[in-house]
Amino acid sequence: MPIPEFTQTGDLPEGVHRATLPDVLARFGNGSPQRRDVTVRLQRIHQLTFATGKIDRFIIYGSYITAKPEPDDVDILLVMSEKFDVNDYVGETRALFSHITAHDRFGASIFWVNQGTSFTNIEDLIAGWQTKRDLTRRGIIEVTEEVE
Repeated sequence: MPIPEFTQTGDLPEGVHRATLPDVLARFGNGSPQRRDVTVRLQRIHQLTFATGKIDRFIIYGSYITAKPEPDDVDILLVMSEKFDVNDYVGETRALFSHITAHDRFGASIFWVNQGTSFTNIEDLIAGWQTKRDLTRRGIIEVTEEVE
């Protein structure tokens, strides 16, 4: 299923839109030098996260997936599997799981939750990332290996 067109406000329509990384890159990875730079960061984060073998869901939200020509960063929510333990990782991979370090090193705003130890309903959490600061709703993207 293709990524839908933007609304009049430059956002994706409300909902969780599933897309492969190549589809995300084709849609959002071109344009200004800033947008291309953020795209390179996204690719590295995706590579490191999926290399753990313990990612259940990779959600992108925020200005990167809007019509904004120069997004400041990429905003990501990682839902890790029950077997994920941050202490099993070092270096760049470990840095992904510290919000401040990830921002400084990768230029990304990364939040993460462990599927097995989260005290919140994951679906409710993901739905919440569709709400913007002005309390309007927008679409977000879940990066998948294949689109169903």
